[in-house]
Amino acid sequence: MNGSANGRPSWSVGDDLEETVLPPVTRLGLIKYAGASGDYNPIHTIDAAAEEAGLPGVIAHGMLTMATMGLVLSPYLAHGYVKGFESRFSGMVFVGDELRVGGRVAGLEEREEGQLYTFEVYARKGEETVASGAVDFLLYGD
Repeated sequence: MNGSANGRPSWSVGDDLEETVLPPVTRLGLIKYAGASGDYNPIHTIDAAAEEAGLPGVIAHGMLTMATMGLVLSPYLAHGYVKGFESRFSGMVFVGDELRVGGRVAGLEEREEGQLYTFEVYARKGEETVASGAVDFLLYGD
């Protein structure tokens, strides 16, 4: 990605966003997310409930994992906003897992209000992709 003097991003199709390594998932983080989101499914916070559901332990909320993929665009929110976000979950995230999130510019469309970029984004633990998706980000016009 190239930037300009004012910090405004200048992306080209094929550019990679900088990959970010996140701190390990914690039980406290899952409890806080449950409270903030209203998703109190006990498989996300209580070991016995997760085990009863056939899981080896509590799992992170899918929407929390999705939100972490959006973090790669956070540095650019002064210049635009997320217009759309789709996600596909392909693995489970457990307490202690360290995720890496990143993305690549997949498309660009000129719009009256600015440039609409499409990013392919991912969340990985080790070499396993646990979630992937597409984010539409509208970069305000000059």
